[in-house]
Amino acid sequence: MLYEFRRLLGRIRSIPYALKRVFPTGVATLIPLTCFSAAAVACACGCGVFDVGADMIPPQMGSGSVWFRYDFMDQNNNWEGTSKAPASDNLDKRLYTNFYTIGGDYSVSENWTVMAELPTYQRSLKTTDDGTVAGAAGSIYTGHIFDMGDLELSTTYTGLFPDMSTGLTFGVILPTGNYTGPNGPLGGSEFDRDSLPGTGATSIMIGGFHAGELTFDGTVGYFVQVRYTNAIFTRDQYRPGNELDAAVGLNYNFNQVGPFTNIAPTLSVINSDRNHDTGANADLLNSGYQRLLIAPGIALQLKQWRLYTDVELPIYQHTNAAASPAIEGTAGQLVAPALYKVELAYDF
Repeated sequence: MLYEFRRLLGRIRSIPYALKRVFPTGVATLIPLTCFSAAAVACACGCGVFDVGADMIPPQMGSGSVWFRYDFMDQNNNWEGTSKAPASDNLDKRLYTNFYTIGGDYSVSENWTVMAELPTYQRSLKTTDDGTVAGAAGSIYTGHIFDMGDLELSTTYTGLFPDMSTGLTFGVILPTGNYTGPNGPLGGSEFDRDSLPGTGATSIMIGGFHAGELTFDGTVGYFVQVRYTNAIFTRDQYRPGNELDAAVGLNYNFNQVGPFTNIAPTLSVINSDRNHDTGANADLLNSGYQRLLIAPGIALQLKQWRLYTDVELPIYQHTNAAASPAIEGTAGQLVAPALYKVELAYDF
């Protein structure tokens, strides 16, 4: 089942206007738990799949929308292969992140929508000093960073069919984020490359979607999304692994309820598949993963305002890891037991 979902989309903020007919609330689906944008060096982290199945729907021609999204993730479990592993296998102990994302989209014609979004990371990493950061080798310290991530720009084409139920998305992720990080008192880097807000890479992405109705009255809708992300230009001997993400979901529209234009519970199944990171500053063994998640959520719409929230839980997860930690602390990736999302959007 996992590989039936793989090779799929990612960071699609621009789901077509046609989905508004299927999802009047603007909620298409949910997102996966342990997120990734630069997974490696014993931390599976980042936000590469935050936008798969997200609730941002392109506006009608000549209009648009803006949004603010908050995501939270606490990666405190070391994971090797398909099971939890001893914390002593991993030099990194905990990765705690608040993500703040602002974005907007605008329909420039009947079939084309453009989108931009920019995340900011507030992150703490509890890890083991190699003797160059804060003190003696083997001591535990906590590094902090609050900085901008990589800017995403994309466009969605929905003119494949008259009902605009199917579309394609093309985009680029620019290396605007901090990929060097702060230094400790002794001058050593407090963060590994995999856990910084920026990847230092310019990436291209391509994706697609299809949406439909399961009932004649449109009360129950479905959707499928897919995305592929590939880094084409990199810096400082670090290349994030190529990533494929997919989402399949259902929603039930209650329509008008009291003051709300619509209330819509949603349920999504999300698969994410990422290759090993490469380069001298990457962890070649402890990077890359395959994950399958289930994500229940709900959307509320009040006139031009939309509020969406969900929680993403793993059904299956496999993280690449060294065969055995021959050197203590050199195997595994940190994962989170759940990921939480709240998003507020305004249509204009």
